[in-house]
Amino acid sequence: MNLPGPRSASPAAHGGVARSHFSVLGEPQHRQLLAWRERVGHVIDVLPSKADIEQPFRAEIDRYKVEGLLFTDCRSDAMLLERSLARISTDSVRDYVFHVFAEGGVGDIALRASPRHSAPVAASTAKILALDMSQPVRMRRSHCRVLTFFVPGSMVQEIFPDPEAIHGRTVQDATPLTRLALEHVAALGANISGMTAAAADSAVRTAAHLVIAAFGKQAGLSGNARSAARAALFGRVRRHIQANLHRAELTPESLLNALHLSRPTVYRMFQHEGGLGAYIRHLRLRQAADELARYPHMMVTDVAYAVGFKSASDFTRAFRRAYGMAPQEFRALAQTYRADRPDPWQAPSA
Repeated sequence: MNLPGPRSASPAAHGGVARSHFSVLGEPQHRQLLAWRERVGHVIDVLPSKADIEQPFRAEIDRYKVEGLLFTDCRSDAMLLERSLARISTDSVRDYVFHVFAEGGVGDIALRASPRHSAPVAASTAKILALDMSQPVRMRRSHCRVLTFFVPGSMVQEIFPDPEAIHGRTVQDATPLTRLALEHVAALGANISGMTAAAADSAVRTAAHLVIAAFGKQAGLSGNARSAARAALFGRVRRHIQANLHRAELTPESLLNALHLSRPTVYRMFQHEGGLGAYIRHLRLRQAADELARYPHMMVTDVAYAVGFKSASDFTRAFRRAYGMAPQEFRALAQTYRADRPDPWQAPSA
């Protein structure tokens, strides 16, 4: 049997879907996990221990690109993965990602550095995991086969009016809709390499819509009218926050008064963030992180005032509480991600 080499690519032929393949099979044992880390490092960081590097590691991935969407089929040994705030602030990956576990699973999911935002998940029960790539996450994946969709926020928003709320959610195969989604994704993984580009595009989109619908069903978001009304209201609130984020006087109370909304209505909308105040603070900290990474010579005090904090000390305390480090430490860390890197997803030339 001829096994694939470490890197191969099969461009679309006769209207077929393009596929790129990567495997660590051809790497020396001490390079296998490191080679994998380099390959996926533009999206998420692999965090190996010294002992992990010394052990044999098996992983391979097939990547299929259709119009506006990515679909990958990955088999790998267990590993610890992290998408950090520093990484987010220095790259442009902003898709929503849905991991469908055909084998194995994921556990120990932490959505932020602060323990109160941890979301432990049983690896044996979580069949699908949703992630917003603009938010931090750390997770431990078991030996698994995982089929993954990278989709734009607009597709998620068709069902989730506030797509950021889907980050870290999981579903199990406990409903007919989820089971239908899992069956369709499994069939896609088995057949996509032989599909035409048009058939692959249709199948990937159908599978992605089914997976997102399973999360929508779990969250009680069925019904177009209800979803559209919630989307419109959420958009109105979010636009007000974005337009006034730099103002220190922006508070939950000022927003409720300005938009003439009831507190219970708005709290339910931002319940996944712990309420409207937590959501505003989270946006301020994320914008501050972007400023710290993009403008290394900008004073921390100026960053604090620019995103609506009343003092540098308040900002530093909030930043450290949320991300486990001071703004100056984060800025230094972010600079380590600034080096130019080739896109490891680009298929090597034949």
